[in-house]
Amino acid sequence: MAESHLTLHDFFASRDCVIATMHHKEAVIAPILEADLGVKTQVPSHLNTDTFGTFTREIDRPADQITTARLKAQQAMDQVGATLGVASEGSFGPHPASPLIPCNREIVILCDREHDLEVWGEVLSTQTNFASQQVRTLKEAQAFAQQVGFPCHGLVVRSQPSGMEPDRIQKGITTEAELIQTLETLLQDPGVNTIQLETDMRAMVNPTRMQVITQATTELIRKLQNQCPACHYPGFDVSHIRKGLPCGLCGIPTPNPKAYLYTCKHCHHEQEVLFPLGQETADPSTCFYCNP
Repeated sequence: MAESHLTLHDFFASRDCVIATMHHKEAVIAPILEADLGVKTQVPSHLNTDTFGTFTREIDRPADQITTARLKAQQAMDQVGATLGVASEGSFGPHPASPLIPCNREIVILCDREHDLEVWGEVLSTQTNFASQQVRTLKEAQAFAQQVGFPCHGLVVRSQPSGMEPDRIQKGITTEAELIQTLETLLQDPGVNTIQLETDMRAMVNPTRMQVITQATTELIRKLQNQCPACHYPGFDVSHIRKGLPCGLCGIPTPNPKAYLYTCKHCHHEQEVLFPLGQETADPSTCFYCNP
């Protein structure tokens, strides 16, 4: 089969693809992969992805977000003997452009050992209920719970004992009765110093995060469908953004993108695309000279 005639179907159709998850992410990832790539998906039965980090901070992430997602996919492939693996990794915190707004950065990575290929989809979304609050009464707790979409979204109760003991953490609270019972017990315990409620960010109890994982999986498919014009390998993607789009009023270069450089990870073919956003000049409001 000549590389010049490769299609996306040739890379993935009817292959076994393992999804590295223990939090039911396959519910949103698998249908997209199967429909768009023609793969047959499976989930490892004994993969503990919590060893790669927990949102409740008992276990730190071993590396950056993309590396951690790669490690998950590699372990899942090793476990079932597959050559095609997909994993997701999420992070939550202040939005880089607006620190007062919480955001969810979601990565969905595809690792293909047969073709020495790695592509990931990435979404940065303000669509998240990520939040936490220290509470002193049941009323405060119920108000916070309502604010973050409980009980459709799970909660974590973290209590700090008065002594040197580590925090006690109860995850996956998804009923009003369980929340009330847990808090009443802690509020009456003289050995508890503080009680904090947190949103449970694990995918199976956080439908809002599931939507962002869906978006990142769709972005992964979009990248895969963008094949290299030279060798037709999937994942011909932006490797560098060249800034300097001229201001429409004064002509001085602005921080806006002037060109995208696309690079093939297989044959290293490069292609520059000028004015990738369809505009040859920038709005003067983004110019440091016209709008200092």
